[in-house]
Amino acid sequence: MTNRDRSGQSLVTSRIGLVADAVLIDDDTDVFALVEGFPSSRIDYVVCDEAQFMSVTQVDHLARIVDESGLDVFAYGLLTDFRSKLFDGAARLVEVADEMHRLQAVVLCWCGRTAFMNARIVDGVMVRTGDVVAVGDTADGPMQYRALCRRHFVAGREVSRARLWARIPCVL
Repeated sequence: MTNRDRSGQSLVTSRIGLVADAVLIDDDTDVFALVEGFPSSRIDYVVCDEAQFMSVTQVDHLARIVDESGLDVFAYGLLTDFRSKLFDGAARLVEVADEMHRLQAVVLCWCGRTAFMNARIVDGVMVRTGDVVAVGDTADGPMQYRALCRRHFVAGREVSRARLWARIPCVL
């Protein structure tokens, strides 16, 4: 399932072009009832993308699915928004999850440090105000997101991709 995928459709999509069918939920979806409504022979586990956008109640539904249905639930999403504040859904996931793991893919800031802050860049300038949720494929538009280390997030410094590549030496 997904909530607010960038495609706006019943899909899980990635910026590199991967696409998978999904059940689209919204803020009013009873996630427990949704899963319970599927024939049990059709569900081996539940995968939730964009879990940060789930409500606290929906995250509690996920825990209930694990506890009452015996299904494993895998929830993927961001912890913090562009202001470095926890999303409500992410905060509740941290509170009730049996396990938490950062993805194995290491995302690096332009300086080479581990990047775990999500900077919103509007017309080339890092912003700290605005609607918390801005969904869509923003990779090439006036609004973009960049992963930064805490130091550069706090300082408000980001470097364009062109400058990033210029900083990486090529050693063969």
